[in-house]
Amino acid sequence: MTPVDPLQPFLEDQGVVVLDGALATELERRGADLRDELWSARLLIEDPGLISQLHLDYFLAGADVAISASYQASFEGFARRGLNRRESAELLRSSVRIAQQARDKFWNELQDPTERVGRRRPLVAASVGSFGAYLADGSEYRGEYGISNGDLKAWHRPRLEALLAAEPDLLACETIPCLQEGEVLAELLDEYRDRPAWLSFSCRNEEEVCSGEDFGSCADLANSGPTVAAVGLNCTAPRYAEPLLQKAREKTDKPLVCYPNSGELWDSASHSWTADRGREQPTEWAESWKAAGASLVGGCCRTTPDDIRALRALLLPSGGPEILD
Repeated sequence: MTPVDPLQPFLEDQGVVVLDGALATELERRGADLRDELWSARLLIEDPGLISQLHLDYFLAGADVAISASYQASFEGFARRGLNRRESAELLRSSVRIAQQARDKFWNELQDPTERVGRRRPLVAASVGSFGAYLADGSEYRGEYGISNGDLKAWHRPRLEALLAAEPDLLACETIPCLQEGEVLAELLDEYRDRPAWLSFSCRNEEEVCSGEDFGSCADLANSGPTVAAVGLNCTAPRYAEPLLQKAREKTDKPLVCYPNSGELWDSASHSWTADRGREQPTEWAESWKAAGASLVGGCCRTTPDDIRALRALLLPSGGPEILD
């Protein structure tokens, strides 16, 4: 069975799908203390309302897709906080529901109908973060796991099932640092064909994912089955995106996803961001990403609702089609 692709109507009407921006770093900018192995998933326990407000702000800024706060959420991570399997599964499902409720509030309660001109009802993507994110030691920027394919699949499977139980529109398998994890996720997705997904890799330069493997080989996984609806990159310096997208387009005709970070570097030892070239604005590069084939465009770490608002204005200056339901 081939899953229905909820992205296609957006692509047909607009030519581009606007994704949201950073979650954890924006929550920190708003005062949340995320100095915790759970990172943004900590707020699923302590302050889900803050997550909901940020999702809403991204919709108001023009995002067509919200990505749930489940990137660093896992059964093992929650177990370290003393939560049992049932409680952990409920928190994973809640990450999707929070985004869905924010989406519904945005769509149903806007007072000014002109705000809906050029908009389709937004989507919710459940974030499937990498195994390295759970390790909370920067492994998602290295891809050095030392784990078998079978064990990696066994780790991902229950989390994937919990997220799917909340019925997101699609899955965002993101910040994948190595070919091994991409292959494992593609195999798992082929087992759960009721929801499409994108595969998004983190890259260290214009040719390689963070593990040092060829990005083109990773992008080729888009052709592994019908459940992979798009492939691309995230949490990568904006300056590397255009050549990476060009490599991906050589491998697949499927939609390409591109949501880089601000170009700053994460220091896992000091748990801080450093800027070797200063902050790179997404709008400086977005037209080149689109020209290189990107049709799902947004932001990752250190980007904000203001960045997403500017991206939508740049990529969809006419607003898109008439009011759509």
